[in-house]
Amino acid sequence: MSHAPDSPVRPRVVIIGCGFGGIEAVRALARAEVEITLIDRTNHHLFQPLLYQVATANLSAPAISGPIRHILRKEMQRGRLTILLGEVTAIDTAARSVELDGGKERIPYDHLIVAAGATHSYFGNDQWAQHAPGLKTLADAFTIRRRVLMAFERAERKHDEAQRMKCLTFAVVGAGPTGVEMAGQLAEIAHHTLPDEYRRIDSRRARVLLIEGGPRVLSAFTEEMSGRAKAQLDMLGVEVLTNARVTGIDAEGLDYDSPDGPRRIDSQTIVWAAGVAASPLGRSLAGSSGCETDRAGRVVVQADLTIPGHPEISVVGDLAAAKSHPKKGEPTPVPGVSPAAKQMGRQAAQNLLRRLRGEPTLPFRYLDYGALATIGRRAAIASVDVPVLGTVKFSGAFAWLFWLFVHIYFLIGFRNRLVVLSDWAWAYFSFERQARVVADPEVPPAKTVA
Repeated sequence: MSHAPDSPVRPRVVIIGCGFGGIEAVRALARAEVEITLIDRTNHHLFQPLLYQVATANLSAPAISGPIRHILRKEMQRGRLTILLGEVTAIDTAARSVELDGGKERIPYDHLIVAAGATHSYFGNDQWAQHAPGLKTLADAFTIRRRVLMAFERAERKHDEAQRMKCLTFAVVGAGPTGVEMAGQLAEIAHHTLPDEYRRIDSRRARVLLIEGGPRVLSAFTEEMSGRAKAQLDMLGVEVLTNARVTGIDAEGLDYDSPDGPRRIDSQTIVWAAGVAASPLGRSLAGSSGCETDRAGRVVVQADLTIPGHPEISVVGDLAAAKSHPKKGEPTPVPGVSPAAKQMGRQAAQNLLRRLRGEPTLPFRYLDYGALATIGRRAAIASVDVPVLGTVKFSGAFAWLFWLFVHIYFLIGFRNRLVVLSDWAWAYFSFERQARVVADPEVPPAKTVA
């Protein structure tokens, strides 16, 4: 085994991605006798579950993000962690190295943890991206926020009623948690935040449509909880279209197939929340190592989160097609949620240390605490696993408060928690959104990469 020149004893561990999985892996390895290199293409960690609140001007970007170097400053002080800003464009398993920025630099490794996350999938229709941005990064959130706020400004300048309503029609494609949360926030902006701020338009006339190709919203939840979510969306004024498969998106609206035939929605503001694809690094890793990927490009991992034939490589988070291996019963797929990514990051690091000690690795067991989805003010659904009681399901105001405190708890950093809590409290009592500033409104948003 080879080692870095300045560290002749310690194994070199490279971690790709500073999301939930990558951060947890670093922290689990921080006290070990290893040299850690963390690589990410941004300089910040992002709390993605609240990204839609930046897109809808309810929170500012710093409230849900923080500099990686600040978050990991204690780990840096130990002198065994190096953080590099760069994009990993290829993985060479034969040479045990990763390529940065198209080959400008190569970083060798003895052990590799890949936590590169996911991006948008338009199901082969990448041309839709420029008209319907997805929501995975801060840049995506800024693009969507600009489009939403500028839609009301354009409507104020229109004299033709049809053109005005085209500006005031918002379409969200995909009724998973992100789509439901986005639609609920858009309805709140139109019905509670903006009334009386315009002279020529009444923002309460805005239409918010949630378009889902399947038979119901939040399909990952039970049919009962999905029904409760639908009822709360109706109360917020969101129009839900189910069994509606989108067939085309352009600058003026979208087309979809309904049970009654083809339909058209005229809208200049469309948000894509329907598809997720793994990072392209998954296919790069597959090409180099011969491992398998699923239809979404996720890497199929073994029970201990490594790939076949390469025990030195672990894949975690949204990039991993992983299964939970309980002590009793059959393995079950691991959902693509932040608690799962954190648990996988810790498990991959612990298994790495076990290998260094010559001990057998352990299978990954996902501890599922339940599922939450917020819809809007005092509207949410929750399914929580409680010891002894089993699964407890609830909705409405109590579920919303529970969702709020859970997300406050999981935010990284005391300042982030304090900022988010104060912003939410102010918004709850005043209906105001303090992050409504738009820079360079005339500059077209950059195209989102599918």
